[in-house]
Amino acid sequence: MKEYIEVDEWKIIEQSFNPHHNKISESIFSLGNGRMGQRANFEEAYSGETLQGNYVAGVYYPDKTRVGWWKNGYPEYFAKVINAANWIGIDVLIDGEQLDLAKCEVKDFRRELNMQEGYLQRNFTAKTDNGKVVEVEATRFCSIADDEAGAIKYTITPLNFSGSLVITPFIDGDVVNQDSNYDEKFWDEVSKDIWANGGYVQMRTKKTGFEVATGMYINVLQDDAPISLRFQPVTKEKYVAAKIEVHVNKGQSTTLIKYVANLSSQNHEAKSLVGNLKEILTRISEKGFDTMLAEQAEAWAKKWQHNDIIIEGDVAAQQAIRFNIFQLNQTYTGEDDRLNIGPKGFTGEKYGGSTYWDTEAYCVPFYLATADQKVTRNLLLYRYKQLGKAIDNAKLLGFKNGAALYPMVTMDGTECHNEWEITFEEIHRNGAIAYAIFNYVRYTGDEDYLADYGLEVLIAIARFWSQRVSWSGEKQQYVMLGVTGPNEYENNINNNWYTNKQATWCMQYAMDVAEKVKAADPEKYAALVRRINFNEAEETARFKDIIAKMYFPYHEAEQVFLQQDGYMDKEQILVKDLPASERPINQKWSWDRILRSCYIKQADVLQGIYFFEDQFDLETIRRNFDFYEPRTVHESSLSPCVHAILAAKLGDEARAYEFYLRTSRLDLDNYNNDTEDGCHITSMAGTWMSVVEGFGGMRVKDGKLSFDPFLPGKWQSFSFNVGFRGTLLNIKVSRDGVQIKNLSGNETTVLIYDKEQVVRANDELLVEA
Repeated sequence: MKEYIEVDEWKIIEQSFNPHHNKISESIFSLGNGRMGQRANFEEAYSGETLQGNYVAGVYYPDKTRVGWWKNGYPEYFAKVINAANWIGIDVLIDGEQLDLAKCEVKDFRRELNMQEGYLQRNFTAKTDNGKVVEVEATRFCSIADDEAGAIKYTITPLNFSGSLVITPFIDGDVVNQDSNYDEKFWDEVSKDIWANGGYVQMRTKKTGFEVATGMYINVLQDDAPISLRFQPVTKEKYVAAKIEVHVNKGQSTTLIKYVANLSSQNHEAKSLVGNLKEILTRISEKGFDTMLAEQAEAWAKKWQHNDIIIEGDVAAQQAIRFNIFQLNQTYTGEDDRLNIGPKGFTGEKYGGSTYWDTEAYCVPFYLATADQKVTRNLLLYRYKQLGKAIDNAKLLGFKNGAALYPMVTMDGTECHNEWEITFEEIHRNGAIAYAIFNYVRYTGDEDYLADYGLEVLIAIARFWSQRVSWSGEKQQYVMLGVTGPNEYENNINNNWYTNKQATWCMQYAMDVAEKVKAADPEKYAALVRRINFNEAEETARFKDIIAKMYFPYHEAEQVFLQQDGYMDKEQILVKDLPASERPINQKWSWDRILRSCYIKQADVLQGIYFFEDQFDLETIRRNFDFYEPRTVHESSLSPCVHAILAAKLGDEARAYEFYLRTSRLDLDNYNNDTEDGCHITSMAGTWMSVVEGFGGMRVKDGKLSFDPFLPGKWQSFSFNVGFRGTLLNIKVSRDGVQIKNLSGNETTVLIYDKEQVVRANDELLVEA
């Protein structure tokens, strides 16, 4: 764990330059706007350790799978959101010597991410080998108001000399992915050009054929006044630059403003990319940097009005929750149903930027409460539009009759995960897809979605489960063999409780929805039945038989749901008894040793209890929590939030708060020693869940929001906003009680500690503690 980030309510601050922290900081200080994003690489050259990263949403490459032993049904490739053109680059020569912080003496270094207004600023003083000292201030952002654009303001001031500066802003498309399976470059050049005030590079991805045009317009100022200069054009493969030489006096500031746009053929015709690029660059450069920055602040202010969480009494907790919300809003806006949320967002290459079940299990609750209903609907439509490929994926594995297995990892619906124990076995992901539909309808009341899209997905998933089970003659029950549950420290196990629970729930929910749709819209139901060849009587009879006869492992002595068959055969050494020197075990132990241990990577049985908590009494939840949590090493970023929510439900304030801090500061404090690969974006939604569903106790009961909150002892108060069926509520929990403000024009009824409270439009009430 590294705690070098300064604590501040609205800012992420790094006060000194430590090269060993650089890749971690590149992740933490990343920027994005839902359409594009980038790691916090330096604008000027840097020869030290770095992971270059600029990304354009939805643009990917199918990197051929690299395995030693090919198996039938194996994915042909791993889809990756690839490193795109480097648009931030500004080379600087100081009297012929390159500015490079890896080679300079660096003082007064400060990197600041302003989350309130959405920009990154960096200041430093550097002394070259020749003794020249310069002061630099660099400010940049990815615009929300113009979501295909960004801007940089880079100011350099000589402190102890007069002389020559050569400043070379560039666009460099000759980039690589560090995770390329075969060290392949993924881009081909289409065209490039240098203009009077900038230039562009247009490239095309190999195989997938996406085209992206990246261009820049530049202005130069000295002492804040524009100067007219000719620049020397520089071109090479996939690269354009404008070399500018200026004379500077001691103490005289020179500022380069670089306006940039990234346009993708996903959103523009390929033949129109360059023309449209010029139009956008002209528009944003005419606005000017200061106007763009003011628009950025205004756009972020609107976001924070809706989804800020305010914590009084704990600045570290306040900073952490805002950091998580900030990164989620940078990653996904919900405007485009072709896009989804990669586990690392725009902050790194790991996991390929592809879609996992994390979206449905963790991100959906956040967007349901903090964004317009269409945002979550678009996440569901993303999966609906990929149903055909989910059916094709199941066919590859031998399933029939329209059964669907959604991919573990995907960009376009095709399975592209390249580890067999995940690809073939971690089938519980299907349950998360179905649960997201349930969660969306329960929260929004949008039952039209079920008839239009949801039921078709649910039946396809139910068909998969009905074929995936086996009948055990010995047990005289249905069993589920050869699976991996959410705990990926177990592979090829039998009867994972969570997977079996998901299977039966999915089949029951599919039948319930079918009855609802048939009653509400018989014609639409009949048309769907014909189209997907659904034999209602025969198939539902099988669903019911499986539900009635499914085997669920249970340990009588401990009175807990058993994670899987044979789990108690493992040596039961608790995590607290592991030497600190042996953790994290995924970095210190062999895989063989991990698989033979009782240790749990993330919530498994407890994930099922979280999803279906209404089915269990408090003592059942407590027994399972007290049994499994001490065996959980929390080496997945998705683990602490579920434990925080369940601990809060159980009234265990100490553990709830411990898990909240762990999930909220996972990246800021580099808990798992892996932040350099990128931030854990999807688990950040779990941080929000920890506050709102954990400490706030928010649930949906009978079509109403319900709150059962408690105030952590270290906090004076906390408050959050939630949107629900046309109302916007502000909930504040303090030592005085629970204050509810209705910020909308609609009256609403909520439950506070299970008692109904009517909150009139634009009014508020206090439920005293």
